[in-house]
Amino acid sequence: MKRFLLLVICAMCAFSVVSAQTTKKKDTKETTKFFVTDMDCENCVKKVEKNISFEKGVTDLKCDLKTKTVEVTYNSDKTTEKKLIAAFKKINMNAEVAKK
Repeated sequence: MKRFLLLVICAMCAFSVVSAQTTKKKDTKETTKFFVTDMDCENCVKKVEKNISFEKGVTDLKCDLKTKTVEVTYNSDKTTEKKLIAAFKKINMNAEVAKK
């Protein structure tokens, strides 16, 4: 009886490990390009990189000084475009979603 109980417990543990590994998370990453009118120099780029990249949900950030754009990849479960625009305002920069 003890062996049977032990076998059932081991089987349940193995099943739970297998089912936990096969559970897939829904991909909620989005990428948005922002036009930042106040980004004029390398110091502005550094300011954006240091501050916006640490906003909740941001996973990647690419600045382009020539076009004054910032491409932000973020987890849409944790942040939104409006929250990111507010984050730009906190560092005294005006940003808007770039036209696609």
